[in-house]
Amino acid sequence: MSEQTASQEGKTYPPDAELSKSANVRPEMLEQDLQEFWDEQAKQRLDWFEEYDQVLDWNLPYAKWFVGGKLNACYNCVDRHVEGGKGDKVALHVVPDDGPDSSEARDITFSDLQREVVKMANGLKELGVGKGVPVGIYMQMIPEAVVAMLACARLGAPHTVVFGGFSGKAVAERCNDLECKVLITQDEAMRGGKAGAQKTNADEGLDAGETTVEKIVVVQRTGADIPMSDRDVYLHDLTANVSDDPESCPCEPMDSEDLLFLLYTSGSTGKPKGVVHTTAGYLLGVTTTHNLVFDVKDDSVYWCAADIGWITGHSYITYGPLANGCTSVLFEGVPGYPDKAVWWKIIEKYGVSILYTSPTAIKSHMKAGEEHLQGHDLSSIKILGSVGEPINPDVWEWYREHVGGGKAPIMDTWWQTETGHILITPLPGITTLKPGMAQQPFPGVRPEIRDDEGNQLDVEQTGNLVLTQPWPGMMRTLYKDDQRFKDTYWSKYSDAYFAGDGAKYDADGDIQLMGRIDDVVNVSGHRLSTFEVESALVEHADVAEAAVAARKDDDTGQAIIAFVSLKGDKQGTEELEQALREQVAQSIGKLARPASVIFANDLPKTRSGKIMRRLLKNLAEGEELGDTSTLVDPSVVDEMQKQMKG
Repeated sequence: MSEQTASQEGKTYPPDAELSKSANVRPEMLEQDLQEFWDEQAKQRLDWFEEYDQVLDWNLPYAKWFVGGKLNACYNCVDRHVEGGKGDKVALHVVPDDGPDSSEARDITFSDLQREVVKMANGLKELGVGKGVPVGIYMQMIPEAVVAMLACARLGAPHTVVFGGFSGKAVAERCNDLECKVLITQDEAMRGGKAGAQKTNADEGLDAGETTVEKIVVVQRTGADIPMSDRDVYLHDLTANVSDDPESCPCEPMDSEDLLFLLYTSGSTGKPKGVVHTTAGYLLGVTTTHNLVFDVKDDSVYWCAADIGWITGHSYITYGPLANGCTSVLFEGVPGYPDKAVWWKIIEKYGVSILYTSPTAIKSHMKAGEEHLQGHDLSSIKILGSVGEPINPDVWEWYREHVGGGKAPIMDTWWQTETGHILITPLPGITTLKPGMAQQPFPGVRPEIRDDEGNQLDVEQTGNLVLTQPWPGMMRTLYKDDQRFKDTYWSKYSDAYFAGDGAKYDADGDIQLMGRIDDVVNVSGHRLSTFEVESALVEHADVAEAAVAARKDDDTGQAIIAFVSLKGDKQGTEELEQALREQVAQSIGKLARPASVIFANDLPKTRSGKIMRRLLKNLAEGEELGDTSTLVDPSVVDEMQKQMKG
């Protein structure tokens, strides 16, 4: 078979023969029984204080995995590597906001990490933190954030990490819901060369009403002069006189089903949902998927360019890579600072072999231009990954060609906060890749695509993605809201988990994710995925990024409004608008042609890099925009509004 083969969906890329020979994943794994597969992985990948006596106890929708087992997540991520002679191996290449050439860049070995975790855990014990005592973490991408998560896990104290870009109100809401006694934060945050409030944000939120938080531990990041009260203590003061000897703070034996952390995810209505993740199943799920999906070797240098405030950071920055004893990059900053080549400098300096990032980030690099990659040696890259949203085929191709040297396979992964770890993905050395498709379930995972009545759909019919059997990292419930858990995820179909995402099979039985099922435009009775329309728009050579929304239309029910940012210094013109409308018509059909195209320098994005689609819908309908304070650049919306009225 040739390197590139034309197919119904476009080009395909067969697995590299050498990679197939050495890949961690074995073809027979795909045929293993659910419990057989995970039992084998549990025995191979985790160290247990007490062996489990039952792999799975399944009483839909409730799962218990590795019943009767006892272990500790911190021990599996840190201590066992030190005890096994890998203490001098680098755990984290720490890259500060101003890039890899900064004097603050440093390496943390597994022995260093163990000492820091033990010190923080002993300090937290001084504040009354122990098994079952919840802790909040509100930090940016600094190593102390990872240390804080592991220190909590060491003590058996469940943590909830609040994304560092969120408001103090969000911090208070989440900490009070979990009844956190302690909050760990930092004085200020460095992002893109600017120092931003962190501790004072937390204070404002907690002081706005009653709170369960009794103590705030503050990491000095910038050394700024910030208000400190009797409630507050600097981390360096808290740990000044405590031991860093691991025997002074042994890892707490935890039951397999003991709570490891809560992570809150926004609901479409009502308060954020506290997703419950327990210890053994979650840890095994992230460790196994990290190893097999990214083909991790002893000498791999891995970089997940996400944030620990999201599930991707929990699973594939902290718990998965560290449990595998993998060397990782931890970057505090943002793409484009201190210059647009910063990512490529990081890859070159540290010899990054695996890069896992979002389509949004890839698009930002596309928009910046290939010239910023030139002159940087990216030949160390062996595997690329994509996460967070479906990736457009042309973005996939750019990623492979310019970052992967035209040869690195791309693992286009699908999963959710609720699923805990990757569930649908290509596998290196096995899967013939198709740009823009997640393709196949991970071993032991059983997806189906159904219509609203529960019927399984045929090829090329978009329907609802469901999962028909349990997996180890699945959420156990929603915190203090069991009914909402059942109503949200298990009520549409009586026998399956409803993911809320749309998908379809191609002729080969591979799965293409279409985004959230509520991201659908209904034009003259035809249901069109916004993802499909956006993919058609970004096929145009001048388009860097596109998002679409719908407005009411008397004739067609809904009409499509396209919001487009262009590459480099390209300008939006009437001619380009017509060309883009025709591009969509040719790619999908005339009924999908946008009613209008709005050009902008950028799309409205939150500080986590997500496009705020609610604002696009409001713009399309001419409605009030509401709160835009969480956007990186609120002026983007003002520019769009002017065009809409123009």
